Amino acid sequence: MTPKVIAFDADDTLWHNEPYFDEAQEKFCGLFQDYASKQEILTLILNHQVKNLPIYGFGIKAFTLSMIESGLELTNHEISGKAIDKILHIGKDLLQKPVELLPNVEEVLQELKSKYKLIVATKGDLKDQHRKLHDSGLGHYFHHIEVMSDKTDLDYTKMLRRLDIHPQDFMMIGNSLKSDVLPVLNIGGFGVHIPYHTTWEYEKIDFEIKHDNFKAIENIKEVLSLV
Repeated sequence: MTPKVIAFDADDTLWHNEPYFDEAQEKFCGLFQDYASKQEILTLILNHQVKNLPIYGFGIKAFTLSMIESGLELTNHEISGKAIDKILHIGKDLLQKPVELLPNVEEVLQELKSKYKLIVATKGDLKDQHRKLHDSGLGHYFHHIEVMSDKTDLDYTKMLRRLDIHPQDFMMIGNSLKSDVLPVLNIGGFGVHIPYHTTWEYEKIDFEIKHDNFKAIENIKEVLSLV
């Protein structure tokens, strides 16, 4: 692999994120345990999130609104103001979670910074992602920060055009095959997958990727042997 520009996803690639959402969903399930089973509630939240993506996009605020809609549906629109307040508290708590770097992240960025142009390419709530990047202490390693509304072929193409980067010079590293790897492969770039121990259902795929520009590694330190 011979990229000139290396991009990193943020959540669950540079720092922990999904466990906080899992914890939030556990709290939500506890609030409405008398209305449905845990699996039914989790499925309901997911369905609302996916349905709302074209309207709200990704991130904690969108997730909180989807929880409120789920609460309305579970209670047949008889949810109390107190319950809505508890849901909002779950969302606000998510927005204040500490940023905990994944192992070896800073070591790898330090090694790569002098050789490649590094960028962050992530999706989610703009303010929250910038807050997490600031709190992470990693901002100085990156030439550019891109908080994307989605990560489709077109989204990556637009980003590369704005930054005057050719796809064949671009490598994307992340924990989601669906968002971080497949679109980049489709437009002619390099995609590297680093699995995280838990993955949002929406980001899962049910097939194996076989592509000359694709690599699957176990931890971020292995990036150094790819480039």
